[in-house]
Amino acid sequence: TPMLTTVRQPLAEMGRTAVSLLTRLIERQSFEALHVELATRLVVRQSTGPPPG
Repeated sequence: TPMLTTVRQPLAEMGRTAVSLLTRLIERQSFEALHVELATRLVVRQSTGPPPG
């Protein structure tokens, strides 16, 4: 079985960001739409390759 290609996600940073946003929401008791982007990384392993044929 080949090792799978995956996307590495910054889980600790996601958690810290979620807590920060939740704290702001609780303190202000209001909510504004917010878009947050965190960096991910493609980890290419043995399950990635050219199409057959």
